[in-house]
Amino acid sequence: MSDKLTRASPRYERTSAPMPRENADLSTQKCRQECKKSCPVVRSGKLCIEVASDSKLAFISESLCANTDNLAIGCGICPKKCPFSAITIINLPTNLESQVTHRYSANSFKLHRLPMPRPGNVLGLVGTNGIGKSTALKILSGKLKPNLGRHDNPPDWNDVIKYFRGSELQNYFTKILEDDLKAVVKPQYVDQIPKAIRGPEKSVRALLEGRASLSNLDEVLDTLELRHLMDREVNQLSGGELQRFAIGTVCVQNADVYMFDEPSSYLDVKQRLAAARIIRSLSRSDNYIIVVEHDLSVLDYLSDYVCVLYGRPAIYGVVTLPHSVREGINIFLDGHIPTENLRFREESLTFRLSEGADDFMADKARAFSYPKMEKTLGGFHLNIKTGDFTDSEIIVMMGENGTGKTTFCKLLAGALKPDGTQKVPEMKISMKPQTITPKFDGTVRQLFFKKIRPAFLSPQFQTDVVKPLKLEDFIDQEVKNLSGGELQRVAIVLALGIPADIYVIDEPSAYLDSEQRIIAARVIKRFIMHAKKTAFIVEHDFIMATYLADRVIVFDGQPGVDATANTPESLLTGCNTFLKNLDVTFRRDPTNFRPRINKMNSQLDQEQKLNGNYFFLEETETS
Repeated sequence: MSDKLTRASPRYERTSAPMPRENADLSTQKCRQECKKSCPVVRSGKLCIEVASDSKLAFISESLCANTDNLAIGCGICPKKCPFSAITIINLPTNLESQVTHRYSANSFKLHRLPMPRPGNVLGLVGTNGIGKSTALKILSGKLKPNLGRHDNPPDWNDVIKYFRGSELQNYFTKILEDDLKAVVKPQYVDQIPKAIRGPEKSVRALLEGRASLSNLDEVLDTLELRHLMDREVNQLSGGELQRFAIGTVCVQNADVYMFDEPSSYLDVKQRLAAARIIRSLSRSDNYIIVVEHDLSVLDYLSDYVCVLYGRPAIYGVVTLPHSVREGINIFLDGHIPTENLRFREESLTFRLSEGADDFMADKARAFSYPKMEKTLGGFHLNIKTGDFTDSEIIVMMGENGTGKTTFCKLLAGALKPDGTQKVPEMKISMKPQTITPKFDGTVRQLFFKKIRPAFLSPQFQTDVVKPLKLEDFIDQEVKNLSGGELQRVAIVLALGIPADIYVIDEPSAYLDSEQRIIAARVIKRFIMHAKKTAFIVEHDFIMATYLADRVIVFDGQPGVDATANTPESLLTGCNTFLKNLDVTFRRDPTNFRPRINKMNSQLDQEQKLNGNYFFLEETETS
């Protein structure tokens, strides 16, 4: 919140919500209702904090809390007194009080405003996890009626339409009320799809052909590479295959609203661009397309305009007005909304490739090499060309799924042995695997003390790794109860906390939101430079990959059959080779230097292809 906004709005609305670890269980001996005992309003005889005999949760009266000692900002004692950090009190500007779209219950998450879809355009939504994107999709798909914050006395549809009178959402909700809008949604968690399918027909062919109501089935099958999967059962599909199947199922249906929640998860760069093209092909003058995406380059390529969501995860979220794609993504990265004069993040996120050069003295005196190797796994053959690496270097592996990147990581780590007599030089390896399965019985803190105690107790490691990844939010939670994004951050810390010569990190961006991806990339880059070690990283988020990479290994060939890992090459030549295979060009944004995909066959796309510049390393003034 900016100072100007604070001075302009001396009155505040009050909101409280439990942290993701759940509110303290008041039936246990540890909780002695410290919040209630320490509250000055309760001591004055008013029921500011109340605990019903049949409930384990404390209820906080936001109106009484907001007027503590006649001050709008309250006292803030109860969050400090609660031993479980189960209470969070946030002061919100009063101009948001009249803009509550939905609230689940008292003292719980609430969403302010809604994205505004426009017919014939693709609306992109960008924001951190737990900020309300999925809630907004549920409302816009008609699965959840907005209660305008009146969770105890929900309004009827006429009141909802009256509330949005004069905006583009008035016509939208009128159509929902009249059952004149058919919405189809690609769910966020595609791994749950096999469990949700009911009925005897569970093959890909039966489900796709059974839902097809447009004439684009052949185009969808070819673009998303689904033809060879048609006779498989859905429960036999991998994560990437499930994702393409889910996107295809939505794209073959005739609907008024298409919604895609994180369509790039599990997909490689080529598949992400193919999915983006098929989603854009659905655009008509009378339908709506809404996409939630954490890969900013894909979001840029997909969207016609963008709404940014900001706030506090699991507590409240606010939707901004629509912006152009470039402006919207830059606002998200900058953390400042000029039109509202509001800062929602303390620091800006930039992608200047040289920003680490002045901060670290890279020691590249020691050089290492690995030999030419081959590995056969069933019907798949991987040929690895000889390569070299040095200290303080990050080498990123780029290629399609199924070209052997994870196999190469396992060969480096010693988990697999190459064919023949070739041997990988013996070095201490720390590896973060692609798939993370929580098996540890205990909390995150206990896991760190067991596995990486010396590093975890190091002030330098705390400053460089643990604190930036914000593990304090869930460090005392059980490992088996963590979400995918929380598990990913724990796995990154575990991998970096083990003393090693080489750090092999497989897909560090999986399950992370856009902001967490950039922070994770910074953490990895800073750690490798400070520790003067080497990292081999597999990454499909192109922005994160180019930010991390000192050099690139390009994997090519036929996925799942025969592939080659080329010799490491410079970022510019490696990305040029990789993007030329994809027939895609990138430019750099002049504001924050993030790579941006050029629209297919645009003037800049054609110019760069003619010049052979598929990846611009230098900053360009073209917007």
